[in-house]
Amino acid sequence: MEEFFQQLTNGLAIGGIYALIALGYTMVYGVLKLINFAHGDLFTIGAYLGLTIITSFALNEYLGAFLGVLLLAVMVMGLVGIIGIVLDRAAYRPLRESPRLSAVVSALGASIFFQNAVMLIYGAKYQFYPKNILPKIVISFFGMPIPLMRILILLTSIVMMIALYLFIQKTKVGTAIRAAAIDQGAARLMGINVDRVIMIVFFIGPALGGAAGLMVGLYYGQINFTMGWVYGLKAFTAAILGGIGNIPGAMVGGILLGVIEALGAAYISIAWKDAIAFCVLIGILIVRPTGLLGERVAEKI
Repeated sequence: MEEFFQQLTNGLAIGGIYALIALGYTMVYGVLKLINFAHGDLFTIGAYLGLTIITSFALNEYLGAFLGVLLLAVMVMGLVGIIGIVLDRAAYRPLRESPRLSAVVSALGASIFFQNAVMLIYGAKYQFYPKNILPKIVISFFGMPIPLMRILILLTSIVMMIALYLFIQKTKVGTAIRAAAIDQGAARLMGINVDRVIMIVFFIGPALGGAAGLMVGLYYGQINFTMGWVYGLKAFTAAILGGIGNIPGAMVGGILLGVIEALGAAYISIAWKDAIAFCVLIGILIVRPTGLLGERVAEKI
């Protein structure tokens, strides 16, 4: 029972990371009907920026562990969000009226550029986060030990996802994003600045991906310039699993994928954990081709 609980909490934490990355995919797809293949590399950049800032400024020494990590997360999210805006301006906006395949090729090119840029700047070897950034505290839950880091990652992911959902559903900017996702032409006629909406989407999505990259660095302690491909593929799978373009679906899909992976690795084989996750995805898509919660598609009359 204790092993099951440990694997479940680990899966929930990893699933929260997948969900944050998946939200970037699903937001961009919801507005532009475009898969941002460079999104996984923005996640990698977030991990490396977190390492650079924490080693350069030693925030945890001056501000304390928790306040230092909080400021670190805000800085990483802001920087990666700005990079996301630059990516849109350079790679996607000039092709907005072009065939969709042109934007896909541009996205793949941006992904290759980011991955090689990170490799040239930081090197091809694994990079390691400083130890003891956060105190290694173990909390007892009904007599079962859970690392504090795992709880913090899960809670932070949930808070970010709820905040994004409320932002999209309850604010004027969120209403503008939903309107642009339904019909950009009609949104422009209603006075909505669609280009600004897209810019906001390309800030929020990469910012969440950058936060996820920082979480991976803090959780595992090591990062590599190629990890964006693996995590990006998993998050894209989670977005499809929940229903591409559906924000609650990306949340559910990410957490479910993380739990399936963790339990599959523990009780079947760690070598088969990816295969198990994709087999579950295939099975769900056979039953529900639009994902668990369905692709968010507007009905035009």
